[in-house]
Amino acid sequence: MDLDLQQQIIDSTQAVFDTMLMIPLTPGISLSEKVYKFQKSISGMLGFAGDLQGMLTIHCPQHVAFAITESLLGVSVEEVDEEVKDTIGELANMILGGIKDGFVEHGVDINLAIPTVLAGRSYKISGMDDASWTTVPFYLDEGEFLVELKLKTPK
Repeated sequence: MDLDLQQQIIDSTQAVFDTMLMIPLTPGISLSEKVYKFQKSISGMLGFAGDLQGMLTIHCPQHVAFAITESLLGVSVEEVDEEVKDTIGELANMILGGIKDGFVEHGVDINLAIPTVLAGRSYKISGMDDASWTTVPFYLDEGEFLVELKLKTPK
């Protein structure tokens, strides 16, 4: 499979932000090191399986997640509640849906799971350390968030 994963992440994330959120977004360059620890953040995770298996994860500081939720739902948000968690889970679903379309164009079939969302003052996310990974930072007026894609070929 000859697929530029960084570009797939950028294209899909920008498409979601352009069409669903109407928020200007600037992508950064893929990170060279993994990020495991998060503080005052929300992470939306969505696994997938098929010709490839893996996980897409979005890591947002709370204030960035609030801005995304406010833009999507048109409501003011001041705390991590179910609406914020649902928004970040749905954002992961929409971004991975766009990436899945890119996979399908290259003959790779995957099935998506149901999003899981974590939120907290301080937490660590690890797993699939043997998978290849690409993490792209994105910048909004409110701050930075990360979109991470981990891939593993099934045995």
